[in-house]
Amino acid sequence: MKLNFLLLPGLLNDASLFTDQIAALSPLGTVEVGDLSTAGSIAEMAASVLQAATAERFVLLGLSLGGYVAFEIMRQAPERVSGLVLMDTTARPDSAEATAKREELIELAATDLDAVTEQLLPRLSHPELMNLPAVRGVIQSMATSLGKEVFERQQRAIMGRPDSRPTLAAINCPTLVICGRDDLITPPELAKEIADGIKHAKLKLIEQCGHLATLDQPAEVSQLLVDWIKSSKL
Repeated sequence: MKLNFLLLPGLLNDASLFTDQIAALSPLGTVEVGDLSTAGSIAEMAASVLQAATAERFVLLGLSLGGYVAFEIMRQAPERVSGLVLMDTTARPDSAEATAKREELIELAATDLDAVTEQLLPRLSHPELMNLPAVRGVIQSMATSLGKEVFERQQRAIMGRPDSRPTLAAINCPTLVICGRDDLITPPELAKEIADGIKHAKLKLIEQCGHLATLDQPAEVSQLLVDWIKSSKL
């Protein structure tokens, strides 16, 4: 049976984030990438993604910001999700410290988005991988393409995200939680918290891998996804 996949990217990310995964999943079914660039809140992002999705039911994958939206989709329309992948994300709301840092970056982005990208890069990728063209080049290209207005809109949505921990226990579909071992933004303990809160969730940590796991270790992420899909009853 052919499956439908809906992938949700992170902050200032687009479909380029999932190039390798789209190639790996396409033989198994249809693949769509949700647009998180226009809505102003997590709830609005989830609603717009649900409205735009061509498939009635799908396997949902969210990375970072995409994970926050995935949690919201599980609240708004859990019946549409046959399987869930949460990657390099957290169920927690933003901390006061993180929100203050986001405000600083929004201010900097107004005049120099490239400087924001350079500041974020060491936190997005493993230090031994961040300067590879397939990592740095893709991150810069996505940021330039989306621009500072999208950056501010997404950051403000992230700041206002709800606490998803109370609703983890309500998630009943097969769930895979993936995290880079060296993720500095949403470290493995936050992935474990998610996996512990969801019934029968599986947790996989990826070595030599930062926050954007799909760029740092694309082949390993794709293989994990394919293996999990084939072993799960989706």
